[in-house]
Amino acid sequence: MTRLSRREPRSRSLRRTPAVFLSMVLAVTAAPSPATASPAAVKAPDLGTNVTVFDPSMPVSSIQAKLDATYAAQVDNEMGTSRFAFLFKPGTYGTAEQPLQVKVGYYTEISGLGANPGDVVINGKVEAYNRCLSSDPANPNCIALVNFWRTVSNLTVNINGAGQDGCRQTANFWAVSQAVSLRRVEFTGGTLSLMDYCTAGPQYASGGFIADSKLPATTNGSQQQWLTRNSSVASWSNAVWNQVFSGVDGAPDDSAFPDPPYTTLAKTPVSREKPFLFVDSRGKYQVRVPAAARNTSGTSWNAKSGKVLPLSDFYVAKPGDSVAKINLALALGKHLLLTPGVYDIARSIQVTRPNTVVLGIGHATLTAVNGATPLDLADVPGVIVAGVTIDAGTEESPVLLRVGRGKGVTSPSNPTTLSDVYFRVGGPHIGKTNIALEVNSDDVLIDHTWVWRGDHGVEGFTQGVNGDTDRWRTNTGRYGAVINGDDVTATGLFVEHFQKYNTVWNGERGTTVLYQNELPYDPPTQADWMNGSTLGYAGYKVGNRVRQHRLYGAGVYVFNQNNPSIHTANGFEVPSTPGVELHHIMTVNLSAGVIDHVVNGVGAAADTTKVGQPVFVTSY
Repeated sequence: MTRLSRREPRSRSLRRTPAVFLSMVLAVTAAPSPATASPAAVKAPDLGTNVTVFDPSMPVSSIQAKLDATYAAQVDNEMGTSRFAFLFKPGTYGTAEQPLQVKVGYYTEISGLGANPGDVVINGKVEAYNRCLSSDPANPNCIALVNFWRTVSNLTVNINGAGQDGCRQTANFWAVSQAVSLRRVEFTGGTLSLMDYCTAGPQYASGGFIADSKLPATTNGSQQQWLTRNSSVASWSNAVWNQVFSGVDGAPDDSAFPDPPYTTLAKTPVSREKPFLFVDSRGKYQVRVPAAARNTSGTSWNAKSGKVLPLSDFYVAKPGDSVAKINLALALGKHLLLTPGVYDIARSIQVTRPNTVVLGIGHATLTAVNGATPLDLADVPGVIVAGVTIDAGTEESPVLLRVGRGKGVTSPSNPTTLSDVYFRVGGPHIGKTNIALEVNSDDVLIDHTWVWRGDHGVEGFTQGVNGDTDRWRTNTGRYGAVINGDDVTATGLFVEHFQKYNTVWNGERGTTVLYQNELPYDPPTQADWMNGSTLGYAGYKVGNRVRQHRLYGAGVYVFNQNNPSIHTANGFEVPSTPGVELHHIMTVNLSAGVIDHVVNGVGAAADTTKVGQPVFVTSY
């Protein structure tokens, strides 16, 4: 590892750089040293037109108007290309009489710029409500099932519902589903509800992830599955199918599983908190990069481990920047900050140096062009990719994100880490890939991902002229996550709708804490959904040669709406050996199709006589 970390001084690299690249190199490396910058000389970095930085001296009414206008544009913009980040400098926003009430729509990030969550206080709310999908007043179909792709982090919310209707005044509503991250947040002065019970039903919600946060009394409501990691909670009420707590102070006891269906781990086996932007006491922008840790519980706010990087150490990319320029900056030792927007990637962004940070803000999105692999990481320790969405393009990619080739040097104490990295195959346009996420390196941490082959999207693209049958042929993704490396840990692994195995885990000593899967909705016939002579593909497959694997809190759901007669033999398929342990697993029928067994022929069928009723296996 020492050999890999040693690099020649940058001045030598510059002397050897060909002259044709010299102007590009100077553009990348010309930022002033933080040691020589004075407070008077500090100015805000250029983070692009889709980043707004608020200061506590700004009128509350102006901030509210800006946020409301963006929400109005984004509340229904599920498959759009607009991306936004709203960053709050340290201070207090809103008052008891004039609270700041933030509603968070698609592709929107709300983040504090303090060193700690208490440095930015919002007197008011930061909320997500049900989205009403019908204009029929008698049946508005208000749900949170499609409330994806939004982020809140690094602030304190002093809950104040002044001016809201009576139903909403005392709780902060966070009705969301997959690809939604809430990190480093404290709620005070009220309760937190993960269900919006103030709009017309059915009010369903499916998904969710909270980490490194301090939660008040929390109502789960209709949330079907949820992971809370390394946090504290005053109390937790209700559960639907699968509620997992890992390293959470105050988490409910799980000894009565499956009634209620809680899964509680006292410690998180491997964790690393997501890097974040902050402004130091001199007004300079920095990025804190927390260190990895093992067997932890509670928040990390007081931890001093890790490092702080000046933003001048980052190449700040904007949509339209060439991959050649980005790769040159990475090769020269820069980290990468992706500002909000959609980036067309026709050749791989290549991360080859250990400890490189790739941080996206405002749901920066990399879209494959001409069958490219948008992001390719070398087998080196300590690489971090966070806050990035990767989309398949219209020509098939072999893989969308490749982590290593399985031939390098890695580090158990410094794992390559993927935090809030999301994948889409279809949705905004036709998408094609063989594999979405491929992990070949050892010692990798996956901390919250949604790997999604689109079950809905822009009309005429993912659904096609012949509906679901056409989508099965044109919007193609065979495998969601393929894990070949050893000692890989996943906390919050959501993988859905792929056409063969959604997850294949071939590496030894893997650990997953919360797994959520829906099998594909759209196989046209049983013949299209066969694995040799086996009926279909399990939602979670552990390789036949694996001897040690652990899975905690997992669900596989079936909804074969295109052909309800289709069967899948097993939700989970694993080798029968003492070192492979599955804890608190289940299958659920969502009203079409059948999963015959939970795991390896064990467990009753999830069929249409049990719609919405999990079939549990406590341990296998």
